[in-house]
Amino acid sequence: MASLLHSTLSLPHHHSKPSSPFLASSPTIPCHLPRFPPDVFHRKSYPLKRSFTCSSGIDEVTFIDPNKESKAELIGSLKLKLLSAVSGLNRGLAASDDDLKKADDASKELEAAAGPVDLEGNLDLLQGRWKLIYSSAFSSRTLGGSRPGPPVGRLLPITLGQVFQRIDVFSRDFDNIVELELGAPWPLPPLDLTATLAHKFELIGTSKIKIIFEKTTVKTTGNLSQLPPLEVPRLPDAIRPPSNPGSGEFEVVYTDSDMRITRGDRGELRVFVIA
Repeated sequence: MASLLHSTLSLPHHHSKPSSPFLASSPTIPCHLPRFPPDVFHRKSYPLKRSFTCSSGIDEVTFIDPNKESKAELIGSLKLKLLSAVSGLNRGLAASDDDLKKADDASKELEAAAGPVDLEGNLDLLQGRWKLIYSSAFSSRTLGGSRPGPPVGRLLPITLGQVFQRIDVFSRDFDNIVELELGAPWPLPPLDLTATLAHKFELIGTSKIKIIFEKTTVKTTGNLSQLPPLEVPRLPDAIRPPSNPGSGEFEVVYTDSDMRITRGDRGELRVFVIA
């Protein structure tokens, strides 16, 4: 049997007459087959799905596991489905109940396909500046989301700009950065601000993040960018409302190099993309 395999893989000898003029100039392409034990051909069965590589003087072809490739395609498709579900919702401020359900269902499909998140050995996946593109809590039309916060576009002339998370896994800094526009009486121009809520974070288990609030800094931008930043005094623990304990927890339910999905301790779904 071994000699039969050898003869099957061998090209015609130099004295054999080629069946086509093209075969006479064809280069020899060695194929490196996996090594089998001496008695493999006498067994009833042996693994057939073993990869091998064929190489020539020009290039090399590697055979890829089709199951792995199909999973990557599925995840890519589900990511696009989630992005489509949250697009046009103004980060969730314009989301209806139907929109909330569509976004939640699309996220759960992606979470199920990707499997559980393990950050214990891959904490670097959190590193970077992330842009918030959707929060289910913003459907309450308040800056606090599921927590009490100033209303947007109602009693106060506040326009919410971009929202970012800046995470440094080395220093364990976790900053929520919010861009705001405050309306002013005519003829004064609106006031542009950037509020940075600084936290420290720690990993709990494999995928849960706990953040501990430290301070809030407000910096004017635009025409008044030359003004120094202002640190907002923190409320003493004795008078701080129970809804604002200064810390919180959320679970990372999906993450890769360009998208991260979290679910908060109050059921808030957030979708981020790398900025």
